[in-house]
Amino acid sequence: MGPTVDQNGANHLAEANAYDDHLPPLVRALKASAERKTVAFHFPGHKRGQAAPSTLAELIGTKPFLHDVTELPDLDRFFSPKGPLLEAKLLAAELFGAKETWFLVGGTSCGVQAAIMATCSPGDTIILPRNAHLSATAGAIFSGAVPKYIVPLYNSEWDIAAGVTPCQVKSAIRESKASGRKVGAVFVTSPTYNGICSNLGDISKLCHSQGIPLIVDEAHGAHFKFHPQMPKTALYQGADICIQSTHKVLCSFSQTSMLHISGPNIDRERLHKCLHALQSTSPSWLFLASLDAARHQLSTDAAAFNDAVNLANVAKILIRKIPGISVLDLSAFPGFSCMDPLRVTIGVWQLGLSGFQANEILDNDLGIIPEFVSTNSVTLAFSQGTTGEHVRRLVSGLKHLSGKFPAVNCGNTVTGEARPYDVPVMSMNPRETFFASKTRVKFKDCSGEVCGESLCPYPPGIPVLVPGEVITEKALDYLQQIKSHGGYIVGAADPQLDSIVVCKKGH
Repeated sequence: MGPTVDQNGANHLAEANAYDDHLPPLVRALKASAERKTVAFHFPGHKRGQAAPSTLAELIGTKPFLHDVTELPDLDRFFSPKGPLLEAKLLAAELFGAKETWFLVGGTSCGVQAAIMATCSPGDTIILPRNAHLSATAGAIFSGAVPKYIVPLYNSEWDIAAGVTPCQVKSAIRESKASGRKVGAVFVTSPTYNGICSNLGDISKLCHSQGIPLIVDEAHGAHFKFHPQMPKTALYQGADICIQSTHKVLCSFSQTSMLHISGPNIDRERLHKCLHALQSTSPSWLFLASLDAARHQLSTDAAAFNDAVNLANVAKILIRKIPGISVLDLSAFPGFSCMDPLRVTIGVWQLGLSGFQANEILDNDLGIIPEFVSTNSVTLAFSQGTTGEHVRRLVSGLKHLSGKFPAVNCGNTVTGEARPYDVPVMSMNPRETFFASKTRVKFKDCSGEVCGESLCPYPPGIPVLVPGEVITEKALDYLQQIKSHGGYIVGAADPQLDSIVVCKKGH
């Protein structure tokens, strides 16, 4: 007798699904799959925790391994879903206001790269801010697009850049067309890491009037739809593609994100192929289920962010009363009218400290860990998991900092006149640079050379130098100051920055 379908298993799944209808689709599917008590002759090798590494199992238990599976017949297919994953994607699209939604297991970075590849062909211009995430540079390398950079408004006191304005985008489109290049897409980062939002409504109207798709890196704004004090979402303001890090302020597992599309300006099939090329063919279904669960958490709790917004507002009021401590607000960036209420950036230069020095005290001495550290400030991310006790410890810690380092009239203590974002002089496009012959040159001798790598303080992941850019003394000064104050530079072949990779002459 030949093989037959496991009818008992199928009946069990049907009964479990009926009983667990209140669960999100992917969570329900994982639960039912684990309850089947099957014999696992499939990957991964730990066999639902039977051979879980003991050191990790002692830390987190074996239950996560029970659900750490990839594509099984009773779960779904990642790139051609027809079951619970499709249902989860449809529910996410409905909640976030998208025409279609993709789940990402390579973070927002892979979504940014796919969006650029889906809209830009080799030789096309992509218009983007100088402070775009390094994944946008990778997208330009993959697609062969030629960057047209917009220098964002910059506040030297804070050493922070904002977004871009509709006027800047209009000028960039006009200049690109005058040079005879097709504009494949406009790419905007909104909000920035510090929570500053661009006027996407006007930018989208401008782009669409020219037949140009608008891509928005909304990595830090996945929560915007869920409280009235939040800025309007990118999709609401007309973005064609937006990519959101569901794992940042929302509650999915790290490295999970969502990509949303809206409107008719995106080739859906091309985008799907780009995502297929960039994402793993063996995704963790536990990660995918965390995206579905985060969506479900929001759809069942209309007041999900009330406490977080209130706590952030209270914290800002209390912090502003502390001598020598500043709180970033929109007065630092004339012309910008929206800011994420859950992103709190604290300036410490009046205490005679760099952000790196302040972070060392907050973290090592007081157990307070900021989201990211910059030259003159530290930035805090509030979320649903923030508590009143967290705020109490934060305010107490900043008072300790202020008392230990009395406020002095010292001006900008770290960057001085150095600034990271000048109009770059591009000698080569990023793709040409990637394939060019390169060599290492001593750091002090690099001015005037063509940079062959991305040099990027991380976080926030915004390059000071991009591949193909002519290296300037200003950029070298800024990198040196970041390094000397304890900052960390990624992308450099030489992490100590004693040398920089540059393109050989003649390339």
